[in-house]
Amino acid sequence: MSVPLVLVAASGLAREVLAALAEDPAGHEVRGVLDDAPNLQGTLVGGVPVLGTLEDAAAHPDAQLLVCVGRGAGRATVVDRLAGLGVTDERYATYVHPLASVPATCRVGSGSVVLAGAVLTTDVRLGRHVVVMPRVVLTHDDSVADFATLCSGVVLGGHVHVGRAAYLGMNSSVREDSTVGAGAVLGMGAVLLTDLPDDQTWVGVPARPRTTSSVRTTTSIGSTS
Repeated sequence: MSVPLVLVAASGLAREVLAALAEDPAGHEVRGVLDDAPNLQGTLVGGVPVLGTLEDAAAHPDAQLLVCVGRGAGRATVVDRLAGLGVTDERYATYVHPLASVPATCRVGSGSVVLAGAVLTTDVRLGRHVVVMPRVVLTHDDSVADFATLCSGVVLGGHVHVGRAAYLGMNSSVREDSTVGAGAVLGMGAVLLTDLPDDQTWVGVPARPRTTSSVRTTTSIGSTS
């Protein structure tokens, strides 16, 4: 029997997940999306209805939830709000695309999303509500903490640790035995050869601190990518 699934946030990530599920439902029947944006109420997103706001999560006690806010800080905020509404970890779905390589030696935490073409080689650990976009490569003994986001084409050497709610931009890479700190941002195409401290933004080849950060921060879930 299919398990009802409700996505949270009518985002680009939500539409990517819906497109993947349309080809491979993975045992889920998508019921719809929850989003706080008033202009989205009663509309369709990716072919499924917007069912209401976060407050309406309680109206779907039989469904699993998948938080699809693009930025990790936003996902954490939404999970905190849902916890206040009585949603526990057991309610969250985990989605791994059938064309992702995730061997039995690897672990993917609840609420996480792993999209097509991602490769986890061996003994990789993903925390809760992690997003791994297409063509990401995670090698032996990597660990990725809760709410981190790895954009398309990210490559991590072995024994890399990515901190909570860190954000790794498209096609960035991290040398083995390095750490990306909690809340840190590694820019698109950057090559990290040393540890990146918490809450800093580094860019370039090799990656260096960015002096003036223009990284967008949001806690809204309305149409967040």
